[in-house]
This record gives sequence, C-alpha cells and structure tokens, in this order.
Amino acid sequence: MKEPSHWDVYLVTDRGLSRGRTTAEIVEAAVSGGVSVVQLREKGLETRAFYEEGLKIVDFLRFRGIPLIINDRLDIALALDADGVHLGRDDMPLAVARRILGPEKIIGISINTSDHINEEAVRLADYLAVSPVFFTGTKEDITTPWELEGVKRARSLTDLPLVGIGGINRENAADAVSAGIDCVAVVSAIVSADDPEEATRDLKDRVRSAKRVRMG
Repeated sequence: MKEPSHWDVYLVTDRGLSRGRTTAEIVEAAVSGGVSVVQLREKGLETRAFYEEGLKIVDFLRFRGIPLIINDRLDIALALDADGVHLGRDDMPLAVARRILGPEKIIGISINTSDHINEEAVRLADYLAVSPVFFTGTKEDITTPWELEGVKRARSLTDLPLVGIGGINRENAADAVSAGIDCVAVVSAIVSADDPEEATRDLKDRVRSAKRVRMG
C-alpha cells in the first residue's frame, strides 16, 4: 500500500452524484483507471447502512492494495478494519483519533486556513487536506477557497503530504499540483463522469505530468 506522499488521485464517493450507479461500480471503475486511494463518504446514511456500504468495497480494495479511508466515522473505520479515517474540523480531535486507531492507520485532516497548519495536533496526521482549493458545490460548509496562492503558502508551511480537494477537475488539476498539491481529491470529476475509469486515468496522467515538471 502506497504512502500518502505517493498518492496521485483520491476518490471521494458520493452516491447522490453517481447518476444511478452504485458506489461499488464507481470504485471498481476508478481502480481500473489507477486511483490511489478511496474515501467512503456517506453522510446521509445511518450507521448500519454505512457499514454495509463499506463491506461492499473493503475486500476489493484491500486485495488490490488501495487504501480505504472512512470519512468522519472512527467506529465504521474500526468495524471495517479500514486503512484510515479522514477528519473535518468539527470531528473527533486528531490526538484522540490517533490514540484510538493507533500508529499504523492513516489519518487525514482538513485544513481550511493557514493557522490550522500550525496547530500542535497536526503533526499527528499523515496528510493534510487543503480544502477547498477552488469554489465547489459539493461541500455544504463552504469556507473561503485557498486558490493557488494559498496552496503555495500552505506548501511553504509544512512537509506533510498535501491533498487538494474542492473544485478540482481535469482543467485545473495540474495547476493545483504545480502550486504544491501532492494528490488531487475529487468527487464529481469521477463520480459524475460519463466514464469514471477514463476520467480517473486522465486525472492521474495530468497529476503525474505536473509532478514531473514541479520536481524538475
């Protein structure tokens, strides 16, 4: 399983945007396209239904060495023995999550301002999600977008891997990477695509090309 520093494309699931396709179908297509990591995000489901959605993809991903990250819910992550959890600003404190999950699991945390990067607990995270990079309609709790200059500032403040999420698509993914993002996280760019497999492959190619240029 690759570490966050080596990720390229991070799929965040959303059944409401999948155009009638199941989460498992989207995930399988994204894996065929070369996705690096999958986050199961099911804010509208009750606990048992959320767990059952995870059961449909956890073994498929584990067999292929693709990390499964659970959004918000430590209990679901533990129940599924998922690879990690992603926390928002109002979720379980990062230090508590690390104590519960242990040192081997992946923990990511959303960073909405530069001040968040300087918080003591941030050093316990495996990656930081710069959110939102651009304006997006898929997140209800909208904060001011970082934009490219903000991403550059974030990159200068930490050595942790940066995952960019929010308004990223095939047209601007390379720009986000050039500014300092290590991995692009997307929802609709894959979930709502006519061909999720090809959309994933295209994003991955753009991210890797931008990384090569950035690294000289």
